[in-house]
Amino acid sequence: MSSHYVPNTRIPTLVFSSSTQVARHAALIIEKLIRENNAAGKATVLGLATGSTPMGLYRELIRMHREEGLDFSRVISFNLDEYYPLAKEDTQSYHTFMHDNLFKHINIKPENIHIPNGEVKPEEIDDFCLKYEQAIRRAGGLDVQILGIGRTGHIGFNEPGSTRTCRTRLVTLDPITRRDAAAGFFGEENVPHRAITMGVGTIMDSRKVLLMAYGEHKARIVQRTLENDLTEAVPASFLQRHQDATFLLDTAAAGELTAYRRPWEVGPIKWTPEQIRHAVIWLSRKAKKALLKLSEDDFREHHLYDLLRDHGPAEALGERIFLDRQATICTHPAGRERQTVLVFSPHPDDDVISMGGTMLRLVEQGHDVRVAYMTSGNIAVFDHDAWRFTDFMDVFNRAFGIDKKKTDTIRKRVRSFLDSKRAGQPDSEDVLQIKQLIRETEARAAAAACGILADQCEFLNLRFYRTGTKTKAPLHPDDIADIVTLFERVQPAQIYVAGEMSDPHGTHRMCAEAIFQAVRQVRTKGQSFEVWLYRGAWEEWEPHEIERVVPLSTETLEKKKLAIFRHQSQKDRAMYPGSSDPREFWQRAEERNKATAAIYDQLGLPEFFALEGFVRWKE
Repeated sequence: MSSHYVPNTRIPTLVFSSSTQVARHAALIIEKLIRENNAAGKATVLGLATGSTPMGLYRELIRMHREEGLDFSRVISFNLDEYYPLAKEDTQSYHTFMHDNLFKHINIKPENIHIPNGEVKPEEIDDFCLKYEQAIRRAGGLDVQILGIGRTGHIGFNEPGSTRTCRTRLVTLDPITRRDAAAGFFGEENVPHRAITMGVGTIMDSRKVLLMAYGEHKARIVQRTLENDLTEAVPASFLQRHQDATFLLDTAAAGELTAYRRPWEVGPIKWTPEQIRHAVIWLSRKAKKALLKLSEDDFREHHLYDLLRDHGPAEALGERIFLDRQATICTHPAGRERQTVLVFSPHPDDDVISMGGTMLRLVEQGHDVRVAYMTSGNIAVFDHDAWRFTDFMDVFNRAFGIDKKKTDTIRKRVRSFLDSKRAGQPDSEDVLQIKQLIRETEARAAAAACGILADQCEFLNLRFYRTGTKTKAPLHPDDIADIVTLFERVQPAQIYVAGEMSDPHGTHRMCAEAIFQAVRQVRTKGQSFEVWLYRGAWEEWEPHEIERVVPLSTETLEKKKLAIFRHQSQKDRAMYPGSSDPREFWQRAEERNKATAAIYDQLGLPEFFALEGFVRWKE
């Protein structure tokens, strides 16, 4: 399990190549503590978090319990927070989350489980919070506190403005926090406005803190927390004063740290070709000069004297990176001979949003382009769309005299469910199937707009996604097997994979891992093909990372937008847009593609209307 410490951060920080490795590292720390305390006849007191971040940790602890005999009978747990008001039995409650994802799979004693009560009467909240603090102290204090970090910098639900000494209390949630929670509640309007949370002071009293963060969408707040001064505006920054706190990050979450963005400012570095490219492109953009115009003074004035001394002169460095970037421009991404190309789309619209222009070019150039839609995306469809299509089915079947009795039965069942559906309630199987069909037909329509026929579309409907909620199951061995079978049947020369890890719900990460496992399997059998990574609605590759750009004309970009428009259930307002960005997906895609072209132009490279960027997957 490879990791490395990041220099010049105000809190010790370890970076791992994947979220799976982060979870494994955290689990090993907890396992060691539990076994040592069990041997000494002592309790282990754990502070636990919820959400997608600790899911991998909990799955690894469950595995250790089942396969390695890790005994939780002496463990006492205290959860960080709970929405208020919210019943324990509610599917969105952290009480339900913890029992479904950890407690019912291990031998922890029910009396040792403590979770804030989202049903306590308003007049009893202060007393409940005081007793929660007292229970932690009676247990001997928290041995380890597990944390995630919100985009506002909150830990627990301690939003900006929380003080260093605050304790367990009722708080009002920041709008960004509620927006980020929307997927779990089937819409932002269903997310409670308040929560009960442990205070910063409670967290700071724990003997050890492990904060885990994954994905590009956490990178900026991680950087603010680790490199800026302590401030109430970023509650996580209080951990700078903790005696034993460690940040555990994947490479995406670490991406904004100086050691990654500008490593030459941190200390002496080994000037690899990748680091040279990174530094020279950064300098070109910082100095606002084309690559071929960079001077020796530019290098000296921006702390790049060592690079100039060891690999200069400036003219040679500028020319070297100019030629390197020029070589990334690719008008025939699959070559000139007919090839089979397989595009993987985690959700039913990621393909056209992320690389619709490239798909259009591949089809125009005569390649056999196939799209594998990995999940149904059915939880991201509004109820009114489900009813609209049900109503259409009824009218359609009546118009053509199709099985009126069965149609009426389904229509009444769906109407009855939707009329009685509570806020945040998971959908019935009928409604989930209707929403799945909506996403499938939209995907086929969008693919057709790119010239890809219906029989070239594969709908894998991977099992890990079939929970009907934001919380996903672990990858199933059959998920990997299905992808292996697809590789063996289609025999692609190239595949394209979503390397866009800012997807806030974790689906992209799980889909990518499933594909990579399948690629490793077929490679052992001798099958070989290129693997390219694209990014989607949230982020673009950095210019020094890009290994291939595909030029898009004005006409091609317009066709790409029309393909995105075919996803009508995601048009105007997507159910879970994933950030505070108000733009529609087509707007994000258009502006991102134009921005990539503008960067190439600023570097002094050929000018294009728009560009889609890719990097090659490296094992």
